[in-house]
Amino acid sequence: MEREHADRWDAAQEGAELLREGEVDAAVAELERVVTSDPANEYALYFLGQALYEKGELARALKAYTRALEVAPGYLGALVGVGHALRLLGRNDEAIRAGRAALERAPRDPDALYLLGLTHMGRGDADAARRYLAELLTTRPEAELALEVEGLLQTLGGQVVPLKPDPRGAN
Repeated sequence: MEREHADRWDAAQEGAELLREGEVDAAVAELERVVTSDPANEYALYFLGQALYEKGELARALKAYTRALEVAPGYLGALVGVGHALRLLGRNDEAIRAGRAALERAPRDPDALYLLGLTHMGRGDADAARRYLAELLTTRPEAELALEVEGLLQTLGGQVVPLKPDPRGAN
């Protein structure tokens, strides 16, 4: 079983690498090829979901993430992917259920906390958004995410300072 797992991971790596390099269309083509040859490759399905998400093909991304969960029910990344796709499709209640399910599996998971913070923010529930985003910061996320979350928290708290016009006239 361990060898099968490693083989599925290896098969998905070319598509994942293309995605990391910003070659989204090539990644989609490669990952679709892998999924066609191995429909139960949860990694190829997950990365296909990510590539389709990047392209804005949210319904197809949701389908890929969901299929990854069907073949690997414990795949936390796919569950969070489902939540983000649902969030951007305007299906906030379902996105929140996905985020909560992710936290049940992995309490304090930064990706699940981020999903829940953004979803609550999007539906206008600033208090819940602040709670999830503040908890995310306690997980010591990478600097880029921490800065983004701090900015979101400032926005939620009404602390955003408008940019001053560039005195040289450049924007």
